[in-house]
Amino acid sequence: MPKRFLPFLLIPLGILSGAGAAVFLAPPEDDAQAAVPDTDEAAEDGDVPAAGLEYVKLNNQFVIPVVSRDRISSLVVLSLSIEITAGQRARVFEQEPKLRDAFLRVLFDHANIGGFNGPFTQEDRLGPLRTALRDAARKELGKDVRNVLIVDILRQDP
Repeated sequence: MPKRFLPFLLIPLGILSGAGAAVFLAPPEDDAQAAVPDTDEAAEDGDVPAAGLEYVKLNNQFVIPVVSRDRISSLVVLSLSIEITAGQRARVFEQEPKLRDAFLRVLFDHANIGGFNGPFTQEDRLGPLRTALRDAARKELGKDVRNVLIVDILRQDP
């Protein structure tokens, strides 16, 4: 007979112990507030919180010819987005012709040194390209540019 009452005793005991553990392990309200950085403190450190960023995808793709032996051996097609401080989207589109020109110069240089030959998607090849694209964007738009993202990349061989 006592075995029949055991589930009725253990279920409420389990619920109460789970609730007690949740209350005991919950962070205090002050600690939860301290975990979220203040925007003024983040600005002093040079970091912009993720909420203060937006991503602007450039309208058209970039088509880069890869030349070998004075002939086009393949085409590389890229889509780029710019990670920028919130509120700067209009400025990106106003400066887009200059920005595209700067990006094309970087991409042509990368193609001319063989950056799109072989295993061109390896990080040791794309890392310097990303850095050069970011530097070019900062030259045109200033420090509001956080990063340039390679959204799509494709090499079309004959």
